[in-house]
Amino acid sequence: MNPDQTRPTTVHEQLHSLGLLAEKIRVELEASRLRLPRGTIEELHFLETTLPIISGKIEAFQKEHSNMLALADTGQVINSSLELDEVLRIVMDNIVRLTRAERGFLMLRDDKGDMVTRMGRNWEMESINPSELTVSRSIVGRVIESGEPILTTNAQEDNRFIGQESIVAFNLRSILCVPLKAKNELIGVIYADNRIRAGIFADSEKDLLVAFANQAAVAIENARLFSSLKHSLEEVTGLKNLMESVFASIASGVITADVQDQVTLANRAAQTIIGHTAPEILGHHLNEVLASVSRFIAPHLREVRATERPIIDLEVSHNLPSRGNVNWRLNFSPLKDSSQKTQGVAIVLDDLTERKKLEAQRRLFERMVSPAVIEQLDPNSLQLGGKRANITVLFADIRGFTTYSEKLSPEKLVLTLNRYLAAMADAVLSQEGTIDKFMGDAIMAWFNAPIQQEDHTLRAVKAALALRDSVEELYKVLPEDEHLSFGAGIHFGEAVLGLIGTEKRLEYTAISDNVNVAKRIQENSAKNQILISKEAYERVKEDVRVVPHEEMDLKGKTHRIDVFEVTGLK
Repeated sequence: MNPDQTRPTTVHEQLHSLGLLAEKIRVELEASRLRLPRGTIEELHFLETTLPIISGKIEAFQKEHSNMLALADTGQVINSSLELDEVLRIVMDNIVRLTRAERGFLMLRDDKGDMVTRMGRNWEMESINPSELTVSRSIVGRVIESGEPILTTNAQEDNRFIGQESIVAFNLRSILCVPLKAKNELIGVIYADNRIRAGIFADSEKDLLVAFANQAAVAIENARLFSSLKHSLEEVTGLKNLMESVFASIASGVITADVQDQVTLANRAAQTIIGHTAPEILGHHLNEVLASVSRFIAPHLREVRATERPIIDLEVSHNLPSRGNVNWRLNFSPLKDSSQKTQGVAIVLDDLTERKKLEAQRRLFERMVSPAVIEQLDPNSLQLGGKRANITVLFADIRGFTTYSEKLSPEKLVLTLNRYLAAMADAVLSQEGTIDKFMGDAIMAWFNAPIQQEDHTLRAVKAALALRDSVEELYKVLPEDEHLSFGAGIHFGEAVLGLIGTEKRLEYTAISDNVNVAKRIQENSAKNQILISKEAYERVKEDVRVVPHEEMDLKGKTHRIDVFEVTGLK
């Protein structure tokens, strides 16, 4: 069976068949010469001529109806997506299908205002290679300039475009180009053509494409708006993520609160410092979140609100239930929006607890080790060993302390000892000497290291004399039974200075036989006596008064050494 015999006939086809039948009957009746009622032949002739007209109108109506249905369907399709590239592809595929074009192009204005081809599709619903994106620039230019559609059934013979290079060069024939408008503003053009056949497009295709372009413009603008909003959202999200990363990475705690003092933000550092998790902080009142310092911060918050000026570097020591005693530094600033209207307060919180502890430890360390030594030490490059240097060594001790200690309690003994040792330390430090160590009731110090001092031996002598004066001052305030004497020994020579011990326990000290000589001289000094070796005396003889002292036998030495007693400065 022929497939065409099963296909339902259209109204147009049926009317066409009736017209042919009326013509056949009229011809046969005229040839038969039958006597017919008056007017029969005329009515058949009228029917014969009228039916084709009706058929044509019905065909036009059916085509228009079909186009309207296609336009409605197409509008639904192109508005089914908000992705711009997908919308452009759907638009061009439907244009090529509806107009039966060989190719279709869609051009949009870019950020610079230039018309740029954004999409090109062919009748096979494939993207056109960029090298084949050839259109009639003259026709496109006229549509852009006039804002009106242009139709040519054969551009090669159209007087409006004869001699146009693009039309001749690309052998363009049927061309249809319509403006793409959104809110009466030209945003682009839709261009369709056929380089092989002329007469492909008619006014019906033009009208259809104009109507379609109106829908397409709305869809494109919606897609553009969506793309812009999506891009803005991505930027905002990226900025939000960046800000969250910044807030999370900074060591300072950051807390923001609204005008009702409800916490709106608390970064990771703030949670750690306060000792609460985010759910325990966010949405809660500042007085609840910072309960341990709420009385302290309340007047400052009021001042920030009243003056709208920041308050910085406020330090407070308080007890935090989860951590014990802590030290905080707080900065308060008004929190403003883009219009500079105050929306709350921002608090920057720094935990100084460990720093304060380290500072206290350093101060304690400086009382045990000379600050000059501390400044010379690099914790990151500590190495065992030392280097040679010429120094003047001073040893001093308290005389009679052992006998004195038998009469006192340990607490009283330590109190008295510390007063004499403090006098010794102050005397050394006043001359910028380096205290090596306290050894029971004695002190060891040296000069000319780690900071070089040209007059280091004279400084050692001055320190010993200052110690003698300090002891005399102590006698004025201490009971007579606490009057203890001292002895001092000074020697000049070479020594090795550096870190001695292990990586777990280090000591910065001086080692050499010359150090031992100074100690032995001090051990042989009498009550409140300052003795110096001949080597030391030779360096200060122009500046100090001395009296000769008998030669001294020192333990470990084969020869007696010359020493002098210092009585004062010249």
